[in-house]
Amino acid sequence: MKGGVRLALALIASALLIDLVLIQPNHPNALSWRALRLVPLELPVLLLGLLALGRRATWLALLAALALLLMVLVKLADFGVYTAFARGFDPLADMHLLPAGLNLLSGSIGLVGTVVLGLLLMLVLAAVAWLLYRALRLWARTGSRLPTSARLMAGAIALVFAGLSAVEIRTALNGWQGWNPPGAAFTSRLAAEHLRDFSRSRAALAEFRVAAETDPWAGRGGLLAQLGGRDVVIAFIESYGRAAFDNPLYAPRHAKTLAEGEAALRQAGLEARSGWLTSPVMGGQSWLAHGALASGLDVSDQTRYRALLTSPRKTLFTLAQDAGYQSVAVAPAIVMPWPEGPQLGFETVLAAADLGYEGLPFNWVTMPDQYTLAAYERLAPQGAPRMTEIALISSHAPWTPVAKMVPWEAIGDGSIFDAQAVAGPTPGEVWANRDTIRDHYGRALDYSVETVLSWAALPRERPPLLIVLGDHQAAGFVSQKGGMDVPVHLIGPPEAVSLFEGWGWSAGLTPDPALASWPMSAFRDRFLEAASRETEEGS
Repeated sequence: MKGGVRLALALIASALLIDLVLIQPNHPNALSWRALRLVPLELPVLLLGLLALGRRATWLALLAALALLLMVLVKLADFGVYTAFARGFDPLADMHLLPAGLNLLSGSIGLVGTVVLGLLLMLVLAAVAWLLYRALRLWARTGSRLPTSARLMAGAIALVFAGLSAVEIRTALNGWQGWNPPGAAFTSRLAAEHLRDFSRSRAALAEFRVAAETDPWAGRGGLLAQLGGRDVVIAFIESYGRAAFDNPLYAPRHAKTLAEGEAALRQAGLEARSGWLTSPVMGGQSWLAHGALASGLDVSDQTRYRALLTSPRKTLFTLAQDAGYQSVAVAPAIVMPWPEGPQLGFETVLAAADLGYEGLPFNWVTMPDQYTLAAYERLAPQGAPRMTEIALISSHAPWTPVAKMVPWEAIGDGSIFDAQAVAGPTPGEVWANRDTIRDHYGRALDYSVETVLSWAALPRERPPLLIVLGDHQAAGFVSQKGGMDVPVHLIGPPEAVSLFEGWGWSAGLTPDPALASWPMSAFRDRFLEAASRETEEGS
């Protein structure tokens, strides 16, 4: 009797373990007690199928344990990518995120902490795999003790649930309006969805490569002629999304920042127009947004980005070179070699080491935005007009310490920022509470916006045409509103801004909430149409 009770308890515990693996959420919104109510249709398929096959299924138990472990990893990958980027994991495009994530983690908790955490994760996964195998094998061995009739009954029920699983998966994948069975084959459906999406990604990538091979602006004359040789500066503000306008946590402070900046711009004789762009990404991977804006293509993942780099597609910066401009990238986040720079059309790259910053870093942020803009003024090549991209990073996580403005004439080599760089809470303290994270994000974002607007209003003999935009929204748990839209501000003297009146953007720095958003990939061609002059091809 005792042996029978122990066996029954072991079978129940084994079934519970497999059930938990099958209902493991892959999305942060599903991480709730309601997930425990999910009835996985695969559970009776696995357990009763093993009972029916008996000891002969021991090797199937091993394969099933490995398959379940793989799905645990897929769900963890989905969960992480959904949390950071508001989309699922794409194995075709996202494998590069692993080393990038390790670098970010190492910067937050140190190399030793990262190694220890990695080892612990490997041990946990190995333990899960071992437990799953033991649990499944127990059901197979138990089946060998049952009479043939009981095993046949178990096999028949397993087949019924396998059929239900197939119906549920077909309904979800193909939109088939058939019978909706009870329960859900969630894990199997997720595996099928990833296989389907992998195939779709390959097809979409092939279409992208065809588009990248052709360029309607290649060989066109009159490029940027309407600007009359005026400098153009495109300033990306990290994580500047529509949430700054739509989320009550951020909107009042941001409205005040924009109002003060707009007043300074008017005093400097400058005008502004504002609209919305839809970024191809959310929560990170800023370079994909940069690539989409520059190329006029939907660069929504790393695979497409690589395809762009190897294609003959001309970017906005390559076309600017054709028009006699110098192309410049100011990239304070670049601390390693960046061979992609010339491929994207940049003749001059001012990376972190080239900007001459002698102050302390702000954790991950190598230097505050105010220094970056001041250094650009000092170091940018002279002579021909410039088409410049500046990546401002003070509003990049971990959002501590939050920088503050200093007098422009006092910036010097940047050491004036040292006291700020060691002030405030640590990243660990900020990230221990989501309210604190959001508060620091909002303040860091408005510092970046305040800085670039203040810089735009500085007295100049011939102000540039300045395009200020966000690269993407912050991660969903931070932004909470606004989808994937980002604001874009066009700032310059009236004669330059008037070239773009046909866009229908809002006057000032606050875009109309009802204004239609453009895909970020549409910006290049529309900008060139407005700033160029119709001429014969090649003239």
